[in-house]
Amino acid sequence: MDSIEDFLALVRDELGLPVTSADAEASFDEVEGWDSIHLLALATALERVTGRPLSLPEVLETTSLAGLYKLAVGG
Repeated sequence: MDSIEDFLALVRDELGLPVTSADAEASFDEVEGWDSIHLLALATALERVTGRPLSLPEVLETTSLAGLYKLAVGG
């Protein structure tokens, strides 16, 4: 996963949500169709794709897709 666009493609593929780059900075509650189960499913997918474990407390503290992306890529 080399970019936020790759990450958003993962979100679309794994969760079936029609997210765009405009959704990246929006809070989770502003993303159409989002619910808390999506966060856990996406965290699991990110661990699989990146080969890196994610800290659940840090995942739960994220408030946007961009924040989760930064956490996953170590930024």
